[in-house]
Amino acid sequence: MIRPIALDSVLVANRGEIALRIMRTCRRFGIRTIAVYTAVDAGAPHVRAADESVEVASYLDIDAVVAAAVATGASAVHPGYGFLSERAAFAQALADAGVTLVGPSATVMEQMGRKDAAREIAVAAGVPVVPRGEDAGFPVLVKAAAGGGGKGMRVVRSEAEMAEAVAAAKREAASAFGDDTMLVEKYVERGRHIEVQVLGDTHGNVVHLFERDCSTQRRHQKVIEEAPAPTLTDAVRETVLSSAVALARHVGYVSAGTVEFLLDADTDEVYFLEMNTRLQVEHPVTECIAGVDLVEQQLRVAAGEALSFTSGEPAGHAIEVRVYAEDPFHDFLPQAGTASIVRWPATSAARTDHALESGQVVSTSFDPMLGKVIVHGRDRDDARRLLVEALDQTAILGLTTNVGFLRRLAASDEFRDATIDTAWLDRHHVPAPSSDLARTVAAWTSAMLTAVTAPGAGGPFGSDGFRLGADPAPTLVELDREVLVDRHAGTVGGVPVREVSAANHAVRLVVDGVTVDAVVNAQPGFVDVALHGQRFLFTAPDRLAGAAAVGDGTLLAPMPGTVLDVRVAVGDRVEAGQVLGVMEAMKMELALKAPFAGAVSAVDAVAGTQVPIGTALFVVEDVVEEAGR
Repeated sequence: MIRPIALDSVLVANRGEIALRIMRTCRRFGIRTIAVYTAVDAGAPHVRAADESVEVASYLDIDAVVAAAVATGASAVHPGYGFLSERAAFAQALADAGVTLVGPSATVMEQMGRKDAAREIAVAAGVPVVPRGEDAGFPVLVKAAAGGGGKGMRVVRSEAEMAEAVAAAKREAASAFGDDTMLVEKYVERGRHIEVQVLGDTHGNVVHLFERDCSTQRRHQKVIEEAPAPTLTDAVRETVLSSAVALARHVGYVSAGTVEFLLDADTDEVYFLEMNTRLQVEHPVTECIAGVDLVEQQLRVAAGEALSFTSGEPAGHAIEVRVYAEDPFHDFLPQAGTASIVRWPATSAARTDHALESGQVVSTSFDPMLGKVIVHGRDRDDARRLLVEALDQTAILGLTTNVGFLRRLAASDEFRDATIDTAWLDRHHVPAPSSDLARTVAAWTSAMLTAVTAPGAGGPFGSDGFRLGADPAPTLVELDREVLVDRHAGTVGGVPVREVSAANHAVRLVVDGVTVDAVVNAQPGFVDVALHGQRFLFTAPDRLAGAAAVGDGTLLAPMPGTVLDVRVAVGDRVEAGQVLGVMEAMKMELALKAPFAGAVSAVDAVAGTQVPIGTALFVVEDVVEEAGR
């Protein structure tokens, strides 16, 4: 029998997959859910899933969210992560309004939410900390005191780099957190990111639910998380677990929180990094190995219950990947557009926390994370195998995501052997997959769709699984290049192909003896293919002509976003690689650099303006010096 929770309604002050995840637990206990949403999110999945919803001007509008909680009679507010989840002012405003926050007090949030204050508390609690400032020496890490999630961080290797790095980090921090206070501390070249899940209640109890390894990062943004952490010595594990509990007890921590540590892979020294006073994105891997619903425990603690369990022992191994709207094989540029077809893993071995559906518009207004794929195996190798299989079944068409990159990374020898450190992805290049196999699938599908179908059959992608039985003539398919398809002979460009099935945009072919499963959206003028999680878009060359009409010296906006900074004017001489301006989209900065040395002949970028993808922002022209100058 499910033990009830003494809360009748919860307002979820968030959106996307975390809002849906919180609502699932609330629904399981019969708790009424209330969503907040902005105008752009009026038809979003989390709004449709809630029992009641209230429009607000912004997810960051404290007064509006608190007013919504009061107006709807919410017993409590769950902030999820991001947005207002670590804002002490929000916690205090709820307390003043008599509404319970599912989280720690404003005082604890203020203390632990800032890296500078948290460091001093850690020292007082006897927890080891990272050397700071002039004691650190180069390289150092410049990071936002009020930040998290890798935003407002820069690695600096010399005094000459410091000013530019601090300026960029300050801009990011001000944009993301409204506070540009910076910290400078020792940068560990080969570090591992180890964090401990803690839970505290209002009765003084604190427990840990084991550790997670979040070392697979890119530019301090987590990419893959797992629990428990592999290859830790017993001494290191004991240090991080006991330190996390000691710190949480020292501050009287209540609800779910995460204590993060940096492990020097060369020396096994452990340093406290920060405490996140909220639920983490990667909390599902802890739920898997601990057998605990963390949102349930948060709600019980908020209702005044005492924790009813101890730490116990972990069961198996869990791994999570974050699915982002970004192009990993083109400098991880943020992506936007309409997700035409979305297929999450169908296997029971995978859990998917997401809020992305077919036909949904992905904009640059919010964080680019679209969802998460989580697996739980008997051990790490079993979990890794299940993850690769789950990502093979994940297909998102219409815009580019990092799913194919995640699949290649999870299947790599380095991840298999747990040798990846926090800067590994910044030092190593993960090669893009070849498009040859996807082109074969696209060509075969295009030829199949242009062939004559029987009246009323529903087409080859109909739910009846209709397959063509005629003997069509060879077809010359124009993708990004011309490909000859002979369906009667069963070849594409001379490669043997046999069609097994085609239904609901899912195609199974045997290509040169190998079974291939793909999701395909074939339309006049283009074919979109998802294969092993990777999206391949094939467009006829003439459709690309307009996009390629600019010269080599023209810098286009590579993504829709906001121009943050313009550093040159018409007539300025610039060097190759010199930063001309800076853009931001989805809370990420991108420097626009001169492709070669020359003179700036046009500047159409204006700081503070939003620009669509493909907008010409700067033009640099080669300059031929006159003799004698």
